[in-house]
Amino acid sequence: MPFRLGELFCGPGGIALGAITARVVADGKEYTISHEWANDYDKDTCETYRLNICPDRPESVICKDVRKLKIETLSPIDAFAFGFPCNDFSVVGEQKGIDGVYGPLYEYGVKALKHFRPQWFLAENVGGLRNANEGRAFDLILEELCDAGYNIYPHLYKFEEYGIPQARHRIIIVGIRHDLPVQFRVPKAPHITRTCRDALENPPIPADATNNELTAQAPQVVERLRYIGPGENAFTADLPEHLRLNVRGAKISQIYKRLDPNKPAYTITGSGGGGTHVYHWEEHRALTNRERARLQTFPDSYTFVGSKESVRKQIGMALPPDGARIIFEAILKSFAGVSYESEPTSFPVRLYESRLVLEGREA
Repeated sequence: MPFRLGELFCGPGGIALGAITARVVADGKEYTISHEWANDYDKDTCETYRLNICPDRPESVICKDVRKLKIETLSPIDAFAFGFPCNDFSVVGEQKGIDGVYGPLYEYGVKALKHFRPQWFLAENVGGLRNANEGRAFDLILEELCDAGYNIYPHLYKFEEYGIPQARHRIIIVGIRHDLPVQFRVPKAPHITRTCRDALENPPIPADATNNELTAQAPQVVERLRYIGPGENAFTADLPEHLRLNVRGAKISQIYKRLDPNKPAYTITGSGGGGTHVYHWEEHRALTNRERARLQTFPDSYTFVGSKESVRKQIGMALPPDGARIIFEAILKSFAGVSYESEPTSFPVRLYESRLVLEGREA
């Protein structure tokens, strides 16, 4: 039983890869997810998605601003995913929330739900979403998703607790259409720790791997890194006066921060200037994009298209495919009637409160 998946804000394919690799077999029946169509506005991102997810159907990826996309022209789908832009919800930004440029774009996901009426959906955003606009943005988004006709199950997933070699916290909202006799449960985190050393060294990255170019480091950066130990950053390390950063106000903990080889990596981001590129615990350098991709659980065969900075952005904005697959398999198990270990949602479950419809009339 394949579910045809449509995506808005698809990114380079982290969600899609998790979806198409998810598989559940029950009572001789196979439950899978297949790519139907996807949309993003960034050219390099769309090319990366086409190359890795649907090389035989490149036309199924529509590279266009979602505000100009005519969803009524797209083919029918059974499932829907949208990692709506997080710029206005991230704790790193100004947190304008739904008052920002990107905040209202979640509405296009709601529009797609109302048009296609898929059996289920998955929506994703940063953990900062719950606090944007003093919590009003999160409440509004949940209300609109519920009013679109879905029982929704929001949860803050801490992916390092699921064996992902990176501390990445994301709010994932799963929705099941209210007329279906299916209930989703949050898959229980096994609390299996995978270190960043294990992710980067086991197995070693092949010599011919793509996107593995080293970044040239300025002599002063190399000198500064010599004084920064594993897990330390430019503000916690004991730096000589001439190597200290002249920063007033907030001191971001990830500035020139080295990885701790005995822990999962800290969050891989897609933006930021010097000092935010994630630094090796031993070698005096920033990670390569392939190493960042490893920490995001993309396979070495997954090739990213674009300049080094474009690729860095794509990797940092993606959902870890292995983390996505865990959630998708829980959805498939829910539809297949297969039991699995679960845990309570981070937020109260919201159920669609539909009005009775008798003989075509509302009652």
